[in-house]
Amino acid sequence: MGIMHVTCRAARVAAFAVVFALPGSATFAQQPSAAAMATAKELVNVSGATLMFNPLVAGVVEQAKLLFLQQNPGLSKDLNEIVAKMRNDLNPRLDELNVEMARQYASRFTEPELKEVLTFYTSPTGKKMLNEQPQIADLSLKFAQEWANKLSDEVVGKMRDELKKRGHAL
Repeated sequence: MGIMHVTCRAARVAAFAVVFALPGSATFAQQPSAAAMATAKELVNVSGATLMFNPLVAGVVEQAKLLFLQQNPGLSKDLNEIVAKMRNDLNPRLDELNVEMARQYASRFTEPELKEVLTFYTSPTGKKMLNEQPQIADLSLKFAQEWANKLSDEVVGKMRDELKKRGHAL
């Protein structure tokens, strides 16, 4: 998965967080209840909120492989075998991220609020939102990049004009 997909997934999670910004949500200092955690875990699962984390294990393993390859390119064959095994062995560790994300939600929302959001995401409209969010995030990111490029050109042009007015030869 490319960096663009990871970035888009990050944007999806950010959009997801905005949807969660419900009025009246309480922030709790105490540990969430087991029931709130269970609901939050279900919500994280249904929403796909942790999908952006899926490439992390492979990325960390690949970086370690490159470190060893820089020192000794002859290790390539052995490292490829080790990497394949390590990815499989370490993928279950992603659950740690899922649990932490659930804990964050359960710490900030009451159990009834979590159930309300879960109900929404399991509704036809909620499912459509989850399905459409990646495309919306991708298109929004593309638009934002194009918009920022145009704005940059405009700013550079105006700065150039102002500098010329002040006697600077550019």
